[in-house]
Amino acid sequence: MARRRQVPGRSALDKDLKKVTFFEEAGQFVSRSLLRPAAGLILLVLAGLLASVFVGHGSGAIGIIAGAALGAYTAINIGANDVTNNVGAAVGARAITMMQALIIAAVFDAAGALLAGGEVVKTISSGIVHGDAMPDGAAFVSVMLAALMAAALSINLATWLGAPISTTHAIVGGVLGAGVAAAGFSAISWQSMWEITLSWVLSPLISAVVAAGFLAFIYEFIVYRQNKINAATRWLPVLLGVMGGSFAAYLAFKALANVVDISLNTALAAGLVIGVVTWRISVPILRRRAEGLENRNQSVRKLFRLPLVFSAALLSFAHGANDVSNAIGPLSAIVHAASTDNLSQTVTVPFWVMTIGAFGISAGILLFGPRLILIVGKEITRLNPIRAFCVAISAAVTVLVASWFGLPVSSTHIAIGSVFGVGFFREWYMQNSMRRAQYIEMKAGENAVVRPKRKATPEEARRRYLVRRSHFMTIIAAWVITVPLAAVLAAILYKILALISFQA
Repeated sequence: MARRRQVPGRSALDKDLKKVTFFEEAGQFVSRSLLRPAAGLILLVLAGLLASVFVGHGSGAIGIIAGAALGAYTAINIGANDVTNNVGAAVGARAITMMQALIIAAVFDAAGALLAGGEVVKTISSGIVHGDAMPDGAAFVSVMLAALMAAALSINLATWLGAPISTTHAIVGGVLGAGVAAAGFSAISWQSMWEITLSWVLSPLISAVVAAGFLAFIYEFIVYRQNKINAATRWLPVLLGVMGGSFAAYLAFKALANVVDISLNTALAAGLVIGVVTWRISVPILRRRAEGLENRNQSVRKLFRLPLVFSAALLSFAHGANDVSNAIGPLSAIVHAASTDNLSQTVTVPFWVMTIGAFGISAGILLFGPRLILIVGKEITRLNPIRAFCVAISAAVTVLVASWFGLPVSSTHIAIGSVFGVGFFREWYMQNSMRRAQYIEMKAGENAVVRPKRKATPEEARRRYLVRRSHFMTIIAAWVITVPLAAVLAAILYKILALISFQA
């Protein structure tokens, strides 16, 4: 068989063209990969410049400017790591796209931080370390700088490894470790640490129970009913009323309290009114959306998609209100220490400091959020719009109540607890629900073959698991390691800062 004649020079030309194309693609990849870190670096510089405008060149200006840059760096990492807690369920259920999720999270996180984040900031900045136990104001500033740096590095490492950790763990561990390194164990407010630790333990359990309760209600009164669409149009507005009422009560008590004096009872009354109004408005809207839908579960899921968007926005607002403290709590303490000699006074939070935290979190969401946003949504248990709605509203309610009382709970604990609660409840419900069994028998009809129920073997039981057990142990291990890692790192960083100050 004759060989095909090769055109002289074509092979070498093709190879050269491929090399050129390869280098062009490599250059574009590198430029794209460097674009986001460069944008983050610009934000750090802007944060430092903003701080310099407000503090000028007075006493402690260098510490405040450095703290502003580190606070912005921490906020960016918090946004990148924690965004999965806010909208991961909605993206995993395919109710919203990745871009929609990023925009919703960025906008509502910033709003929550600016409007309702002050109380939790005070807990982080002055509730863990006794300021009067510090040798002097410079030592206190070094403690907070070390805590910020340790927390930011820990969260950055976790995000790079693809691990959704508790950013609250990181910052509290940083403050704890640096405080002990500076003034010993007596400098720590162990009562506050006990309350914080208790909230870490209770919050995922509470959110799991709440999420399972919402899912049980939906299964009982909507999914396993003969006429699903009618049941959904009757009960879904009630769920929306609960969500709207809780959001309104929180907003009135936290945000409007900065303008007018609003008591807890007044906020609850406002939440009740808004909840009823939301319920009444939702009834005709959902009835119109339900027209023409078939009586099947897929149709019910469609009705939950729009409410899921609102619940994702609510959770993002709550995250901004609660977790902005992790970024700017130590920065607020640094500003306070530079302006007064009495470190035991209540820390006030300047608006420019809140701005750095709010926009830093939003920047982290937009620049680095997609890396972890699907962890909660898809890899722990399978979510659809109904289950994702239960996860989101449970996490939102739990975070709002915690932030209401000024407790720096972890939104990661709450979100993960809600997802596990939904998954484990589904496992139990599939095996033990009489309502589901009766519904299946009714759908099967009288001619269905009824097989005697037998006990599943261990191998069969493992195949029926709806929650990945490996994720459970991995996440628990990450939660346990975060605090001591950040504490040790902060203690080392404080010693380095103290050594530099001494030599200077």
